[in-house]
Amino acid sequence: MASSSTEHLVHPALLVLLADGELRSGPGLAAELGVSRAAIWKAVGRLRAQGIEIEATARRGYRLLRPVELLDAKVMRGELCATSRSALHRLELLFEVDSTNTHLLEAAPPPCGQADACLCELQHAGRGRRGRRWALPFGSGLALSLAWSFRDATRDLPNLSLAVGVAVVRALSRLGARDIRLKWPNDVWWQDRKIGGVLLELRAEAGGPAHVVIGIGLNVSLAPAARAAIEAADVLGVSVACIADACASAPSRNRIAGATLDELLRMLREFEQRGFEPFREAWSVLDALRGRAVRVLLGERRIVGRAQGIDADGALCVEVDRGLQRFVSGEVSLRLEEGAT
Repeated sequence: MASSSTEHLVHPALLVLLADGELRSGPGLAAELGVSRAAIWKAVGRLRAQGIEIEATARRGYRLLRPVELLDAKVMRGELCATSRSALHRLELLFEVDSTNTHLLEAAPPPCGQADACLCELQHAGRGRRGRRWALPFGSGLALSLAWSFRDATRDLPNLSLAVGVAVVRALSRLGARDIRLKWPNDVWWQDRKIGGVLLELRAEAGGPAHVVIGIGLNVSLAPAARAAIEAADVLGVSVACIADACASAPSRNRIAGATLDELLRMLREFEQRGFEPFREAWSVLDALRGRAVRVLLGERRIVGRAQGIDADGALCVEVDRGLQRFVSGEVSLRLEEGAT
């Protein structure tokens, strides 16, 4: 059965009081928290140093520039079907952590057929593919990791990231997001801009079980300054989007987190039994690159061609001058050619 013993949110009390974006006086905050006004001033400074935008108005007080929906396990669980609730062994919500993936990798693996999940408000060393940094502005996105133990380490695991992408799109679609696509091997796109990505990390024993941690980073709602900062820091010049861009109304972070957990747990149960094959057609429908001119970066080599989807093994197929060339996840970087349609 699912355990709720670690279902908690460790957070500075000051942020909880400021989360609604309303202006609150320094003396009022100090009285409510039972500390001095100087302690409030110092706490605001520490939060600002972590990238949290807090406005101070003389003789009036403090407020967050953008209201924040803090992580809430109860709302997340409301998105889970009964089977998913029973499969969720542990749900852990942290205020800050170096990396949710590392946190779960260093923990004992969950029992086979069950999952441990971890989410955080602030992630200081979030990682993307090939060791790139994943930025998570406070309250603007989700850093979600899910640990799962496969009974058989040989089970089609190289394709798991593709099936994860399908699960993420299904979660976002059921909450009203439109036109979400997948860019091989592990990016989530909207109108050729990156909404998020997937990072899988694995501990396995030969002939034994595999402990997999699925890391998902999603931009939920980004202020213009946050978009600009993320794009400026990306060495590949990736354009950024967020889930709010694809929705008619502002999405709930907690409902997105819950729906994503639910779809991941549904996917993992089926993947455990049947591998990638049940998800291959769905992935192909969501393929953002099929039929488009692309370039593949393989070390120092630059290969230009036209993307032709994936094969039965989940490898990217690119039509080049000499025929069809196959690329395996983890070996290449891929970018759209300028002007590609």
